[in-house]
Amino acid sequence: MIDKYALIKPRIQPPLDGTFLPAVLAFHAYQKSVEREGIPLAIGVERNGDDRSRYMMRVFPREHPDARDSLFFVERVIKFLLWQRGGYKLLIGGPGYIGDFIRRCYSPGGRQEFDSTFMGEKVYEKPFSVVKCDHSDVPDANDKERILGRHLDGYRIGFDLGASDLKVSAVADGKVVYSEEIVWEPRNNFDPEYHYKYITAALKKAASKMPRVDAIGGSSAGIFMDSRPMVASIFRNIPEERFGEVRNLFRRIREEMGVPLEVINDGDVTALAGSMAIEDNGILGIAMGSSQAAGYVNMDGKIMSWLNELSFAPIDYSTSAPLEEWSGDHGCGSSYFSQQCVFRLAALVGIDIPADLPDTERLKIVQLELEAGHEGAVRIWQSMGVYLGYGLAHYADFYDIKHVLILGRCTSGYGGELILDGARNILQTEFPELADRIQLHLPDDKMRRLGQSFAAASLPNLGEY
Repeated sequence: MIDKYALIKPRIQPPLDGTFLPAVLAFHAYQKSVEREGIPLAIGVERNGDDRSRYMMRVFPREHPDARDSLFFVERVIKFLLWQRGGYKLLIGGPGYIGDFIRRCYSPGGRQEFDSTFMGEKVYEKPFSVVKCDHSDVPDANDKERILGRHLDGYRIGFDLGASDLKVSAVADGKVVYSEEIVWEPRNNFDPEYHYKYITAALKKAASKMPRVDAIGGSSAGIFMDSRPMVASIFRNIPEERFGEVRNLFRRIREEMGVPLEVINDGDVTALAGSMAIEDNGILGIAMGSSQAAGYVNMDGKIMSWLNELSFAPIDYSTSAPLEEWSGDHGCGSSYFSQQCVFRLAALVGIDIPADLPDTERLKIVQLELEAGHEGAVRIWQSMGVYLGYGLAHYADFYDIKHVLILGRCTSGYGGELILDGARNILQTEFPELADRIQLHLPDDKMRRLGQSFAAASLPNLGEY
């Protein structure tokens, strides 16, 4: 982090984090400093076919004494864009020193090697590349979008695969007739058959509650292409040589169940659930569970082709920010908007959590302390509220947002109210223009915990089959 930007402090500090440096404050300060002497930089992010994004910002010329500032902020913006929108090819349209730096970052042995390998080999199955060019050579955006979900006719099953529980619902003509949460340990199992057996058993139990099944829809943490999991944390321990079984898992279940089956990222289902509940669009959905999931329904009510993997997108620029466990990068969303955050902060307030318990049970221990009025536990969720307020302000730099809906186990009970109260206070204090424009929503407990499986049930359009 550049020293002068590290001096920018939030007006409201998280009670348990005195070093928090909101990315939004530093980024806005940089934008102001570069406004007069900067030159344009166009960042192109290409996905499959002609699906692509374009982002414009300003940078200092190479000979400017603050050129190093531009390297830092361009790298952080590209990190955010890659995980928000996805892509295997970067076009860096601007001064050559910027392109050279980004190419080094995303080369083998570079600081973002994880990201380039992840996006290239795992997600898009293509070599990752960085191309230098003039800013005028970066083509206009052509972000694909589609209408998805909102179909509740017939007898449907919806499921949501979390890292600690599997939620399933049976829905008959839009009415939930059965729902259940099933504890499982997908990240600790190496055999794809474990996942197959748990999922099919849950689906068959839901099917037994209805006279027939017309369609199945599912959501899961991870990146999905045509219902194929390209990368997903719940399958993290599956050996590479057996990952082909995972890629074809839902196609196998579809054939065996004999009905349409669609699976997408759980963040997009969160946003879809919010859009269905609120009956409006421009919704950013954030699920705070074992990790952070995010999804977006645009102003036209459509789902973008973006990844929305904000768990890897940086929101804290402090040099002492916690490391994201998978990528090894600092200050990413999953360290602030998930039970990982709860566990990290619980250690600071003396709440002892046995390490040998499943994560769902560990979270319950801290939540019980919260409900009992434990002062330290209260400060955990207050800190998460501050994180969320500054995080949302940064997200608003990259999304057009009218509503934010938060779901997930971390928002259950009193904790959800503390998080939203804290976030609203940040917006009103630091970003009043956003406070006037963005509404924050917290559904009731049942919607928070089972809303995703209900919305997932609506994914298949029976008219297309």
